[in-house]
Amino acid sequence: MRVTPFVPLVALVLALPPLAASAGQAAQATPPAESQPPQPQGAPQTPAAPLDEPQAFTYDPEGRRDPFVSLLGSGGVGLGPAAGSRPAGLAGLTTDEVTLKGTIESQTGFVGILLGTDGRTYIVRPGERLLDGTIRAITQDAVVILQQVNDPLSLAKQREVRKPLRQTEAN
Repeated sequence: MRVTPFVPLVALVLALPPLAASAGQAAQATPPAESQPPQPQGAPQTPAAPLDEPQAFTYDPEGRRDPFVSLLGSGGVGLGPAAGSRPAGLAGLTTDEVTLKGTIESQTGFVGILLGTDGRTYIVRPGERLLDGTIRAITQDAVVILQQVNDPLSLAKQREVRKPLRQTEAN
């Protein structure tokens, strides 16, 4: 067994250089910028080095996923623009934010009545766009939305989401 010598903490503290007691003493302790040694004649002038600024971090995945992106949201949808800059109306709602409240049969086919999370009701027809998809078809009891999937791990870039008229309630 190897025994290391015990050095008291007081001895280590006493071995440290003394700290300046005030700002005036600290200013006297540091030499002014003009007192740098003169450079030889003909030597290139080097500008003073800037203070160490933190470098911006960039991640190069090389085929791997970013370890700092949460996996809880994977498989989600691409929201396109940021949530704060969403367009108004139906074009600013995602597939998950709308509920089918009814359908109406017209001369050209079925029309859907969607309720958004903004509390507004929207009358929709096939081909109308949401933030993350397009309404593909409307039947008597459902709306089919072709949703764009923004998941780098998913092979499918689109999926069909069926919004039924009467949704079952979980007990």
